[in-house]
Amino acid sequence: MMRILSFFALMSVLLATSCGILKPVVKEQVQTPVLYLNLTKQAHKNKYVGMDYGIRLNVKDARASKAILKKYDASAVSKPAMNVSPDVASFTSESMRRYMRTMGFNLDADIRTDYMLTVSISEFHVSYLSGLGWSSTVYMNIEVHDSDNNLVYPNVEVVGRANVNGSPRNYDLAASSLNEAFENALDDFDWDRIAFFLKRADNAAQESNKVVSGKGDTALENTIIRWYVDSSPKGADVSLRVVSSTSDVKNTNQNYVGSTPYETTESFDIKGLTFNNSGDVQIEITCEKAGYITQKKRFNVRQAIEQKEISTKFNLIKEE
Repeated sequence: MMRILSFFALMSVLLATSCGILKPVVKEQVQTPVLYLNLTKQAHKNKYVGMDYGIRLNVKDARASKAILKKYDASAVSKPAMNVSPDVASFTSESMRRYMRTMGFNLDADIRTDYMLTVSISEFHVSYLSGLGWSSTVYMNIEVHDSDNNLVYPNVEVVGRANVNGSPRNYDLAASSLNEAFENALDDFDWDRIAFFLKRADNAAQESNKVVSGKGDTALENTIIRWYVDSSPKGADVSLRVVSSTSDVKNTNQNYVGSTPYETTESFDIKGLTFNNSGDVQIEITCEKAGYITQKKRFNVRQAIEQKEISTKFNLIKEE
């Protein structure tokens, strides 16, 4: 009888041990908080409608650290790992494009003439500090290039900050703080200054360094010049050429344009010309007629731009 009891006791121990080995150990899953990025701020509608040039947006994530949570003093031993949705670069690009379209900017209008707004994100993070609550900071560096990749608006830093009081375990408040900081950074943009470059100036002097490239996107190319060349006697051939003393503008060969009296209204389409270098460029007019001495006259381009006219008359002299 004792042997039978011992056998059952041993079996009970073995079964209990086996059950203990096979029973799975369930570990508590620690979820990573996700902060949902969202732009709720309303931009000024149609403030920049009617710009002469479009603009493109290029967003770069230039953060040295991609960590969203920077400081957290609610715990002395650990801080929660945080993620954001969508990712910072995608959110910035998508929300800024929507924001700019609402203001009236013409995005991706014409690759030949569009300006480029480059935005580099340098900081995008939130902290929890006792006494302050959730505190967020967004730093971005911006610059604007024209269609020829010339820097027209130098690198400028814009900053947005926001504080929201609340529990260190209320991650919705953390997201609200981060979203508000981003919106404040958008307010820090000098949108009026950016829009200034997208509006063609009324005269060439206001775009003193803008280069003629043949695209028709400068005030200089849209400055209409009246040309009038006459001769006595009439019927002489008229040719034009560019004579330049600046390396920005090349000399050209003579180009026949008509016979006297020659009259037209045209703009300057001289590659490399700017209002600033126009004083170093001349237009040479040649007048020729069989049996008469060839004559030439030169006109300063700066004066022609300011007067909006090149007008002259050749009194031809017979050849001896």
